[in-house]
Amino acid sequence: MATFLYKLGRLAFRRRRLFALAWVALLAAAIAGASTASSPPEDDFALPGTEAQKAFDLLDERFPAANADGAEARMVFRAPNGEKITATDNRAAVKETLQDLSGGQADSVSDPFAKGSGAISDDGKVAYTSVKYKVPANDVTDATQDKIKAAAEDGRKAGLTVETGGDALFVEPDMGSTEIFGIAVAAIVLILTFGSLIAAGLPLITALIGVMIGIMSITALATTLNLSSDTSTLAMMIGLAVGIDYALFIASRYRAELSEGRDREEAVGRAVGTAGSAVVFAGLTVVIALVGLSVVNIPVLTRMGMAAAGTVVIAVLVALTLVPAALGIVGKRIFGRRVRKANPATGVPPAAGAEGQKPKLGVRWARLVLRRPRLILGAAVLALAAVAIPVGSMQLGFPDEGNEPKHTTQRKAYDMLSDGFGAGFNGPLMGVIEVDSSDNPQQAAQEVKDRVSKVKGVVAVTEPTFNKAGDTATFTAVPKTGPGDAETEDIVRDIRDESGAIKSATGASLYLTGATAVTIDFSQVMNDALVPYLALVVGLAFVLLMLVFRSLLVPLKAALGFLLSVLAALGSVVAVFQWGWAASLIGVEQTGPIMSMMPIFMIGVIFGLAMDYEVFLVTRMREAYVHGESPGEAIVSGFRLGARVVVAAAIIMISVFAGFIGASVAMIKMMGFGLAIAILFDAFVVRMAIVPAVLALLGRRAWWLPKWLDRILPNVDVEGEKLRHHLEDGARERPAATIPAQRAPERTGV
Repeated sequence: MATFLYKLGRLAFRRRRLFALAWVALLAAAIAGASTASSPPEDDFALPGTEAQKAFDLLDERFPAANADGAEARMVFRAPNGEKITATDNRAAVKETLQDLSGGQADSVSDPFAKGSGAISDDGKVAYTSVKYKVPANDVTDATQDKIKAAAEDGRKAGLTVETGGDALFVEPDMGSTEIFGIAVAAIVLILTFGSLIAAGLPLITALIGVMIGIMSITALATTLNLSSDTSTLAMMIGLAVGIDYALFIASRYRAELSEGRDREEAVGRAVGTAGSAVVFAGLTVVIALVGLSVVNIPVLTRMGMAAAGTVVIAVLVALTLVPAALGIVGKRIFGRRVRKANPATGVPPAAGAEGQKPKLGVRWARLVLRRPRLILGAAVLALAAVAIPVGSMQLGFPDEGNEPKHTTQRKAYDMLSDGFGAGFNGPLMGVIEVDSSDNPQQAAQEVKDRVSKVKGVVAVTEPTFNKAGDTATFTAVPKTGPGDAETEDIVRDIRDESGAIKSATGASLYLTGATAVTIDFSQVMNDALVPYLALVVGLAFVLLMLVFRSLLVPLKAALGFLLSVLAALGSVVAVFQWGWAASLIGVEQTGPIMSMMPIFMIGVIFGLAMDYEVFLVTRMREAYVHGESPGEAIVSGFRLGARVVVAAAIIMISVFAGFIGASVAMIKMMGFGLAIAILFDAFVVRMAIVPAVLALLGRRAWWLPKWLDRILPNVDVEGEKLRHHLEDGARERPAATIPAQRAPERTGV
């Protein structure tokens, strides 16, 4: 592979304008496709194989006239102190508000004073109305939302307390300038790393081109592949981070090759042949982790993973072709003016580790680790283990309006309903009764209602409502406890346990759904998929790393280090978003359960990204070891040649992810924080401390591979040993043409 990539890099360098134009043409085509594409669809959230999904499918089939996708608003009224909502003046104010809500996109407005509505609290102080709309939440117009707000304000002027909840008030989330923050920090880090504005801009520009192609392609194919607007968020987050990092590694290796005295085309070829090989395998680990999300069998996660994986593939291709072309275009300006002035003959600085140079911080740190490996390993492991402690109390769920900030009207409406009707009123359970196999459907449905009413913790059950065909009925059960309480989960399970007895006694089939039931089913799907997902992703990545490092213990160490970092990251997420520690510092106004998809999502994404640093850092050590250095010397060489770049890449990735903490969407905020803190732990604790300490303790055993396995495994030559022999053979045949002893000053290459 290294030899092929070496030739590809040289080709891209020689035909730099052609390669650059090809990528610009691809970007233009992607933009043109996105500009003519229709609006992306809404998320089609489905849970195949779960009871909640079976209930939804049955509702779609048996109640076709019902607009299940239509938005809903729930307006809650509370009478002034000491008064009843049913008083004449208060009733008139509510009625007038109902009239204001009617018309336009509204399909129906319920009357809380209708007989048997159950929409007035037992104390008579609180009432609510449900407004059904003809369109989904994303299609509710600003005029309709203004109408809702104006109606609520009119109710307040009449002396009532009026608050509104429901997805009809949905506002497109404000992502703010999240990407701008990450890019700005990345630019600063790149300038400090390279000491040149042009060199710093190269990884940014190439990464942005790759990300834009990926995002525009997702937009262009959104309708065809059913990709929602949320799909591009993960693709942007991952694509931008890895795109900058991959370009950074290629450019840094190129500068190192120039410092060794090679001409520019040769330096590009060697950089792509060696660092490019690491980019390919690092990208593969990320792709495996993202594509592996498909084993969870949740379509929205599968699509998000596939789209993000496609963006990573584009980032790898950009690094292998566009980056070497761009290096040819910038010429000597890849180094800063100060370096070019100090070395006018060559325009490049001396090689790292040259005589007279002060050892870099990375070298000094590596030597310290070699002297105290047990102490540093123990301290790092204990620190991560301590941060991971909160994972033991992690509560999974979906945020609802009860997790909104207390000043919002949605949260106030939620609290008013809880006070007036009980905590479980905000998380009702919907039962779907299939009675087409029953002798007496009405009696069967009534018996189902009676059995559900007797389940411990159920405080109210509505009368079953049949469809026109009379073969399916629905009812609502209100639990005693709130949607996020563990007792509510027990109630759901107890009701479902009754379904077998109901089927035997009446012939009717009972399916339970609703937001609370969906959350329970989703969490169960996540838990069931966790072990197969880990086995698939870690197993495939282990084989991949075994090919890269020709070792059994190095991949094992990499996997165990990843587990430490991901557990510590999840512990931090729990401490901030569930416990509320330092939550105000990152704008978390309301704590709550951790989103059910976060653990498996973080495991997949962090594993792929963590392996990036493992590959980039340890391949440098492997390269030095293969070329004759002792295990200890190889560790120092790896840090001398790669530590600064890995640290810069980690800071860039952390800043990109941290930028998304500023998003107003709780899921995006949580994802940004979790990924940023995970990279912090993995890059600076695991890869910079645990990895060298373990390798120091293992010595030569770290690179051991059974001979029979060595014969079976293909040699992918990431460390460039075959490339080295290829170049030496070529040098013997054409010594003057390939590696000149003395180079004359070159043109800039522009």
